[in-house]
Amino acid sequence: MRLIIKRVLLGTLMGICASAPAFAANGMTMEQRLQRIERILQNQSLADLVLQVQQLRQEVQQLRGDLEVQKHNMDAMGRRQRDLYLDIDQRLSRFQPGTAPVPNTPAMAPPMTPAPPSAAPGQPPLAAFTEPPPATPAVPPVAAVTPPDPKREAEAYQSAFNMLKQGRYGESITAFSNFLRDYPGGEYEDNAQYWLAEASYVNRDFDTALGEFMKIMEKYPTSPKIPGAMLKIGYIHYEKKSWTDARNILNELVSNYPATTESRLAQKRLQRLTKEGH
Repeated sequence: MRLIIKRVLLGTLMGICASAPAFAANGMTMEQRLQRIERILQNQSLADLVLQVQQLRQEVQQLRGDLEVQKHNMDAMGRRQRDLYLDIDQRLSRFQPGTAPVPNTPAMAPPMTPAPPSAAPGQPPLAAFTEPPPATPAVPPVAAVTPPDPKREAEAYQSAFNMLKQGRYGESITAFSNFLRDYPGGEYEDNAQYWLAEASYVNRDFDTALGEFMKIMEKYPTSPKIPGAMLKIGYIHYEKKSWTDARNILNELVSNYPATTESRLAQKRLQRLTKEGH
């Protein structure tokens, strides 16, 4: 190792000695030679800086690529969460209380017709006294109402719901509106009304969504969709900066439906209102 170092130093000294006559021949002083060396070193430093800048650019491009991948993953996660929420809500909607059975009414006995009086002894029997029945006014026949096909009703509801899950909000609004028109009083009517309002809410059409959510509270007071409608009404008032209305409906939700997920979400939004000073 020492022998190699000695050879390197010897080669360097020989190079300096060989270049000395050249510098002398060019009439360069020692100071000029030092300035030339400094320029060479400065050029080398600039080259290093350029290389570092190129490396930084590559790193920035790599970071941008990573950010795009992360953004794509977050968007996909958001879509999966929305689909999961809609699917769970759909499953819960199937467990709705049925209508109470109509109590059996005992059949009323026909009125007793008194027996005709018997004839006196030795006389012929009297004819039975009969009174002609009163005339019954003619009633026009009533056309029979055909109940909707449950299979078609379920298919129409599922089709509209799938549009909502796929993010086709405008189409789902039309589909749910048609469903409510074609199947009034059906099994999925309150659910369809809720998702109709939800589609407008997702589109940030808050005025329309508010009116549609209010219909749930007015037309379906016993629907399991009431807590969700109240929560969204509170959210809409919050977005519209109607702080008092937001507090009132959220407090009503917490008071009337304390053991629900919507109640917990309402409490969080109320805490947020307090923290923001509203």
